[in-house]
Amino acid sequence: MPQIELIATAAFGIEAVVARELTALGLTDHTVENGRVIVRCDLDAIPQANLWLRSADRVLLKIGSFKAVTFDELFEKTKALPWADWLPRDANFPVTGKSVKSQLHSVPDCQAIVKKAVVESLRRQYKCAWFEETGPLYRIEVALLKDEVTLTIDTSGSGLHRRGYRPLVGAAPLRETLAAAMIMLSYWNKDRALLDPLCGTGTIPIEAAMIGANMAPGLRRRFAAETWPILPQQLWQNARAQAQESIGDLKDLRIFGSDIDGEALGLARHHAELAGVSEAVRFQKLPVAEVRSRFKYGCVICNPPYGERIGDRKSAGAIYQDMKDAFARLDSWSFYILTSHPNFERVFDQKATRRRKLYNGRIEVTYYQFIGPKPPATVPHLAP
Repeated sequence: MPQIELIATAAFGIEAVVARELTALGLTDHTVENGRVIVRCDLDAIPQANLWLRSADRVLLKIGSFKAVTFDELFEKTKALPWADWLPRDANFPVTGKSVKSQLHSVPDCQAIVKKAVVESLRRQYKCAWFEETGPLYRIEVALLKDEVTLTIDTSGSGLHRRGYRPLVGAAPLRETLAAAMIMLSYWNKDRALLDPLCGTGTIPIEAAMIGANMAPGLRRRFAAETWPILPQQLWQNARAQAQESIGDLKDLRIFGSDIDGEALGLARHHAELAGVSEAVRFQKLPVAEVRSRFKYGCVICNPPYGERIGDRKSAGAIYQDMKDAFARLDSWSFYILTSHPNFERVFDQKATRRRKLYNGRIEVTYYQFIGPKPPATVPHLAP
């Protein structure tokens, strides 16, 4: 089969992180666009991308794209695409859709027309009038943007943030994909200490441990494309075996999480166990005002309350004041803080070195980065 095109979807603001991840996988022929990265690759990239991408939302297989301003155009151009190359006779192929700034703005109508066109295309190939759809799942999406239609099949199934280690969540959970992006946008590496002093159910420390140990985030879950006949099981087995062999040592990682919520910390420890990183992460019940560290250099990465989904702006401001006082004791550390609070820098009483607009779900947030001094080439682990 010739090269394919995959679309790694991403939250706005972290497309460049996804592109870096693809490059690290050897998938260098890619184009970065708003909310997605398009990569031209071979078939074996489907297992690799699904297993290894930490900050992407999904991996979609692009079947085709074209302009359409009438339903007839949408039907005929969809029917002309090579659906039988991918969908077996018993394929289960529901159609989802979205339309932005397009003349074909009725999403239900677009979905119905695409479904009918795919059926007609498959009828020509399989010479049958009815498809029972009892086989593997091929979730088709029709996406219209300014009259440009893109048709894809979802290779991931559940979103890539569902790593398999977090069946239980607390209030206002941070998605694993965003937590991983926050870490990869920081200067943290496995040789430095990392602290999340408002860790909740532990997502940031757990994602950091997985990154530090080079643990593929998708190793503990399954993907829709694993059931596709066109993808040999040997591809998936090889990719999983290589990912398993790539896992590094956990015991030397210095990753810490603290919180005042004992119930959330119980979930955090349970999640770390399920993720296979419990020996790398230490959790402690502690108010943020009492945070200290014996390490001279390190990174604080956290997602404190915004005063939107939990509490109010006043209580969030009090937490930021406690953070300011506690972090003053970590004067050679770097701080990375995600919040939507409009006056964060004023309350924190410090101007960020860098700011990056991101989205936590539907909430527009800013990732404030306060870069501390660079550690010496040979730095002692502990402060004098």
